[in-house]
Amino acid sequence: MKSGQVALTADRPTGRLHLGHYVGSLKNRLELQEQHDCFIMIADTQALSDNFDNPQKVVGSVVGICRDYMAVGIDPAKSTIFIQSMIPELFELTTYFMNLMSVARLERNPTVKSELQQKSFSDSVTAGFLCYPVSQAADITAFKATLIPVGEDQLPLIEIANEIVRRFNRIYGSNVLVESQAILGSTQRLVGTDGKAKAGKSLGNAIFLSDPSEVVKQKVNGMYTDPNHIKVSDPGRVEGNVVFSYLDAFFDNKDELADLKARYMKGGVGDTSIKSILNDTLQKLLDPIRDGMDLMKDEDIKDILLEGSKKARAIATQTLCEVRDAIGLRY
Repeated sequence: MKSGQVALTADRPTGRLHLGHYVGSLKNRLELQEQHDCFIMIADTQALSDNFDNPQKVVGSVVGICRDYMAVGIDPAKSTIFIQSMIPELFELTTYFMNLMSVARLERNPTVKSELQQKSFSDSVTAGFLCYPVSQAADITAFKATLIPVGEDQLPLIEIANEIVRRFNRIYGSNVLVESQAILGSTQRLVGTDGKAKAGKSLGNAIFLSDPSEVVKQKVNGMYTDPNHIKVSDPGRVEGNVVFSYLDAFFDNKDELADLKARYMKGGVGDTSIKSILNDTLQKLLDPIRDGMDLMKDEDIKDILLEGSKKARAIATQTLCEVRDAIGLRY
């Protein structure tokens, strides 16, 4: 029996999903779809806010991301998977919400400020990028989602969405819109294979769910370990060692892993050995995922996306009708 609460999650289609997505969100979604009414949005319109000059990067990633979803076990019979741009009601709702949020408030948002620095927009930031938190508020409220799985860095976005909900309900004397709460994941963000940053699609430091076995092995062998661990007999450091960071995330037997760490720190275990253990661990995880991908046809995936978008639009349309009634747009 599901809880009756609505959970909404999303990904920007700017490339295939990787192990960072798996530990950070995909595993959690497998639980959410069993417990709640789960909506998963492929946020193509949002992705265009900083990829407007390369739309094919976005459009060309939509089917692949849906393939990744289903290969890890997300079931379209349990989770509604839909495409943001196919729900025009979201953009009308965004327009109404724009009137409830100042530019200064958006510029103070720490998540937006951080992303502006990362993307080096400086003074050339587009209005679409600056206002994407308002668009996200529309995405959340259109489906009356109450549970939003996010990382800690995304909490300010949920705060803005709830501010908009409270302001709308107060100004228009309604209770049409509902506030949501963030669900923080229990897994720390996966570090990149280079050890210098989080694993990212565009940083060249991620292992993708769709990577062939030989590519996974190559990326594992190139992982940063302990530069002072030159000989097998040398004591090695576990902290900051990327291989052990990945073993922490994916190796199931924690007692065995604790013993491996102790032996590595004492000296007597080589980097080749720990990389071999990690490679075997990741191949065991990824083999069935890759097999699942091979069984899916693009046409079938597109049908699933069209059906999910049709269902999602019906719900968003109902919410928009209630919003128009609250504002007084009855002609």
